[in-house]
Amino acid sequence: MISRRLSIMPGRYKAYPEYKDSGVEWLGKVSAQWLFSKHKYIARFQKGKNPTHLLDEQIDGTISYLSMDFLRGNSKSSYAKIEKSAYVSKENQILLIWDGSNAGEFVKGKFGIVSSTMAASELISEISEKFYWYVCVCLEPEMRKNATGMGIPHVNGEELKNAAIPLPSIFEQNQISNFLDHETGKIDALIEKQQQLIKLLQEKRQAVISHAVTKGLNPAAPMKDSGVEWLGQVPAHWSVVALKRLVSIPIIDGPHESPEKFDEGVPFVSAEAIKNGQIDFDKIWGYISEEESARFSKRYAPKKDDILVVKLGATTGAAAIVSTEAKFNIWVPLAAMRLKQQVSPQFVFYTMKSAQIRDAIQISWTYGTQQTLGLKTLGNLQIVVPTEKEQKIIVEFLEKRVPVLDALEYKANEQINFLQERRTALISAAVTGKIDVRAWRAPAGSTVYSVQKAQNSGYENEMEMPGNGEEVADD
Repeated sequence: MISRRLSIMPGRYKAYPEYKDSGVEWLGKVSAQWLFSKHKYIARFQKGKNPTHLLDEQIDGTISYLSMDFLRGNSKSSYAKIEKSAYVSKENQILLIWDGSNAGEFVKGKFGIVSSTMAASELISEISEKFYWYVCVCLEPEMRKNATGMGIPHVNGEELKNAAIPLPSIFEQNQISNFLDHETGKIDALIEKQQQLIKLLQEKRQAVISHAVTKGLNPAAPMKDSGVEWLGQVPAHWSVVALKRLVSIPIIDGPHESPEKFDEGVPFVSAEAIKNGQIDFDKIWGYISEEESARFSKRYAPKKDDILVVKLGATTGAAAIVSTEAKFNIWVPLAAMRLKQQVSPQFVFYTMKSAQIRDAIQISWTYGTQQTLGLKTLGNLQIVVPTEKEQKIIVEFLEKRVPVLDALEYKANEQINFLQERRTALISAAVTGKIDVRAWRAPAGSTVYSVQKAQNSGYENEMEMPGNGEEVADD
């Protein structure tokens, strides 16, 4: 693992002159001068608690409630009053996801009430806060790997308390933090550019698809009012038809029951397998028996060119076209459409990916514990249908244009993955002492330059700066 981490940074950084074995797998060999401490002597963790009442809008006496979706930027803040049992996080305080699928992940918090699924870190020892953050980033894979719980995973408290924390001198901690702030900042800027490119490519792809399936490829074609607000003007000779009029069998969903799961058998597909317009058989729910499959197939058995639509959950409205003859069954979060012979499945599939249908679905779905698209609502969605000849021409056009945009997006995602790998490797190499950055100097004018200058003022030779104390004894 060490060689992999160093291999992406050949010759650029030097190593410490002398190393010792840390005795800890994720740390490996570290500088001979570094000390160690158990995590419980560095920080303590305080579990959060959910407030009694949550509000959508802020009023006097309330502050933000820190849900994971809010911290990730995926939702707006909810608000609550500070109750006696609440834990209020400071800006940039390190939080640990304690329960759930992401148990063991460290995040930077905001000022607000910490949820019951998280714990807040409080430093109780002399250590650079920034350096400690980067240590937590390196510690995260260990925490996630050692999460416990048969149903809902949660952090292994003993592993967390007894994790070894490297303790270079305070000067080295500051040097490492400043170096990583500067270098990861450059990497993050490159990642952001690739993310912006991906967003533009996705917008372009959706615009190409949406225009083709609702306006056609002939800009001179006479237009008419579709009579559907979200469709607008459509070619005059095209028909506006509800989806339920285009299917050869009624639109149906998977069985409303939970079958027994097996390690092998007939693939049982649910919403998580619908990805990028295809069925990802590596992401299926599991396998069911031949007997269960035969029983479920009496209700519905998928065939090639059927269209599957997610009707329940976070990805509601996502669609995939069946491209295999292999046997499988679907579960209740999926709806299935089998089209009449004169209707191109590929054309309807592209229509399901259009902005107009996406918006119509979002307007139409209902909310319970999660967003839901009813079968009747799906069947009543109005789409425009050109002649069979035009359907074929449009599909051929899209099958040439869309893959080009897909390939560009794939390359951008590959670049992001490479940059993220490099970022992780760089943090690990610096925090575990595989590279020596004591002599590193921030470029003049950079954000880190003034910070480093202030920290180093008063030292003529930073390389000889003393360490930060004795190693903490074990229990």
